[in-house]
Amino acid sequence: MSPASTKASTAVDARTSVTSTVSPSSPPPSAPDAPDTPDTPDVPSAPGGADSRISPGGPGFRRMSFALFLAGVATFALLYSTQALLPLISGDLGVSAGDASWTVAAATGGLAVFVLPMSALSERYGRRTVMTASLAVAVTVGLLVPFAPSLGALVALRALQGAALAGVPASATAYLAEEVRPKALVTAIGLFVAGNSVGGMSGRVITGWVAQEWGWRVAVGVIGVLAVACAVAFRLLLPAPKHFRPGSLRPRVLLGTVRDHLANPLLRRLYAIGALFMTVFGGVYTMIGYRLAEAPFSLPQGVVGSIFLVYLVGTVAASASGRLVGRLGRRGALYAAGGTTAAGLLLSLAGSLPLILLGLVLITGGFFTGHAVASSAVGRTATRGRAQASALYQSAYYVGSSVGSTVGALAFHSGGWSGTVGVGLVAVAGVVTITVLGTRAARVERRGLVPA
Repeated sequence: MSPASTKASTAVDARTSVTSTVSPSSPPPSAPDAPDTPDTPDVPSAPGGADSRISPGGPGFRRMSFALFLAGVATFALLYSTQALLPLISGDLGVSAGDASWTVAAATGGLAVFVLPMSALSERYGRRTVMTASLAVAVTVGLLVPFAPSLGALVALRALQGAALAGVPASATAYLAEEVRPKALVTAIGLFVAGNSVGGMSGRVITGWVAQEWGWRVAVGVIGVLAVACAVAFRLLLPAPKHFRPGSLRPRVLLGTVRDHLANPLLRRLYAIGALFMTVFGGVYTMIGYRLAEAPFSLPQGVVGSIFLVYLVGTVAASASGRLVGRLGRRGALYAAGGTTAAGLLLSLAGSLPLILLGLVLITGGFFTGHAVASSAVGRTATRGRAQASALYQSAYYVGSSVGSTVGALAFHSGGWSGTVGVGLVAVAGVVTITVLGTRAARVERRGLVPA
């Protein structure tokens, strides 16, 4: 996700190619179909060709990080606002757990479908513009959700909300890839992902306690108001982009870029890893409320919502992912994330509430680490069209969430919690397998580069 494939953006990418990790199979940056874009005066001309992008400790980094942190909070708070409330929605609307889970799957599915078109709009009209418009529409729909008269209306509103929110993940990583120095990219994206975790946590905890007193409709209304505040602060705080160059909206250009990304084996592996990690996470957190609300635990709604305080572990894990990659390498960090997630799944099978909570801690830490590592690797691997590269990752990621929510619900209905855990373990095995294949491919590639 980054500058569009224009002559100007190719020049920007060329300046970063020395420090970026680029897959040897990535297509060479070229843009014969893109229109010429004249130079604009807001691109800083650093003396001596010095890198003028933002770095940690530099001017604007904290302001930028906090703005995108708030965007992440609003996005995840809205996207998963009904997840902790599914037992109450089931009771109020008289539907099954599987039917109620569609209020989550519809939102993540809408995001998955629209993230690629939104990335194309961000290439043309700018990252900040698209993120602002997306949040504006999403918070407006969020204020309508509490008044949904039926499950069908609720699912439709949630799908529209997810489609609107697609502009945030479609643009945020591209914004960071353009405005932040490559060595700081994992850290910057980790902070954005940390905002996602805080949003996911606060949305579920707040809705749990509010719903216990006033019902699920008031609870999702409160989240809508919180998201409005975050959206306004985001727009006021986010610095204007200085390295963005508008690209083309022509379908042939977009489809060519997408085709090139899908032809890249490393990107394909990263997309699959993101989808599989999110399958685990979506299934676990969609069904955990049902498990804890039923016997033998029979926890009240407020306490069930507070379980999502475990998301704080994700905040820490995502923020520390850059250091972990520095110590273990990208594939080593993915192995660690997969192993941690699997251990948490197995531990959650215990009949003891403290052990279940510890299992959720491990699942959450492993998931957010894997997500931060994989998503940042996408931004550094793509040499052009990073918006589309990241959009494809986000699409796969949220398809994984929808699959996890629906398949996890079906598995829970047929086999209880062990069924949901089984789905998660299969997904983690897929992550490890793909990472092993990537490790072997890298070794073969290195041997091919060694002179005979």
